[in-house]
Amino acid sequence: MVICLLVEILVIVALILGLLFVIIYNSLIKQRNRVENAWAQIEVQLKRRHDLIPNLLETVKGYAKHEKNLFENIAKARTAVMSANNVKETAEASNYLSSTLKSLFAVAENYPDLKANQNFLQLQKDLLEAENKIAYARQFYNDTVMKYNISIQTIPTNIIASLTGFQKKELFETTQTEREVPKVEF
Repeated sequence: MVICLLVEILVIVALILGLLFVIIYNSLIKQRNRVENAWAQIEVQLKRRHDLIPNLLETVKGYAKHEKNLFENIAKARTAVMSANNVKETAEASNYLSSTLKSLFAVAENYPDLKANQNFLQLQKDLLEAENKIAYARQFYNDTVMKYNISIQTIPTNIIASLTGFQKKELFETTQTEREVPKVEF
């Protein structure tokens, strides 16, 4: 009688532990998929920006023919973003591209005809919209990664995460240059 009761208790405990394992494992799968989806959204926005840049460059080239070095830097940065292999490389290349595009718009200030060109204005607006979407996608990705990383590092999910091979994900971080406070002079 005692043995039967003990076996029943062990079976119930095993079922509860098995159910808990399945629930936690499925939760980790959902969170990992959310991280991958958030990363895919960043890639979609980076591709959108990537596709806008050639049109923008062609428009500006017509007005600013002697800015060859700037155009080359933008082309290099654009290529680096699309050929990056991980979060860190993508973040660095994307940040570099953003800074070179800022230089392009600064140069455009010297060309009043260019600033008034409707095609340039529309491309500038589209690029600004793309940059805003990239910023939002980065924020969403980092929030999703943070939740995922917390899950795989806290008890009891960390036990199941380590048994099943879940790894910590990288955050999409800015460069040291972007963290510095800009110097404003009047």
